[in-house]
Amino acid sequence: MQNVLRSLFLAAILSGSTFHLAAAQAQPTESKEAAYTRTINERAEKIVAKIEGLDAKKAPQVQAVIADQYRQLSELQEKQDAQLATLKAKPQDEKTAAEKKNLEATVAESRDKLHKKYLSKLGRTLTPSQIDQVKDGMTYGVLPITMRAYQDMLPNLTEAQKAQMLAWLTEAREHAMDAGTSKEKHAWFGKYKGRINNYLSAQGVDMKQAGKDWEERRNRAAAAGK
Repeated sequence: MQNVLRSLFLAAILSGSTFHLAAAQAQPTESKEAAYTRTINERAEKIVAKIEGLDAKKAPQVQAVIADQYRQLSELQEKQDAQLATLKAKPQDEKTAAEKKNLEATVAESRDKLHKKYLSKLGRTLTPSQIDQVKDGMTYGVLPITMRAYQDMLPNLTEAQKAQMLAWLTEAREHAMDAGTSKEKHAWFGKYKGRINNYLSAQGVDMKQAGKDWEERRNRAAAAGK
């Protein structure tokens, strides 16, 4: 099983993709709204439970802020999808294309404002380090997992290379935490992983060979541990 997981992660690194975590399943007797409310509360609760050093008395407040962010992001996404559906029903001419472009710009602006307000709310209760933990929770921990994997695969990375990779993954996380769907979150990290792979290749790193060598090292270590 461990070898399978390692192979999956290696494929994710080299292809620029990320893992998918399934959303909570709705119960048969729940309404759509009730199921969604339960899901975002469960997600928020799991994130809060992993925040190091958080005062237990402040946990409910932080959980409410996170759940509300999920809801507002979802509402923004639904509004965009509805407006895009309306535009698709129109003749696909230059006017419609311009309307679509304006819609995307408006939604991006709204998402950016929501992002800033959200971080401000979290900052009233959490430290910068704790806020980073929330961001990782909202993005499946892809940033730290990916950095560890790259450094394990490429033990000779320079400090400058690691700093650049971390900067790009941090930027990806900022976008991913605001994405309206799981697929979009994954796409942001995929985009920046592709950038990292191109950067390392330009630095003389053979990524395919490095991946093969990494897998061989891990297989040998696993065999030796048996």
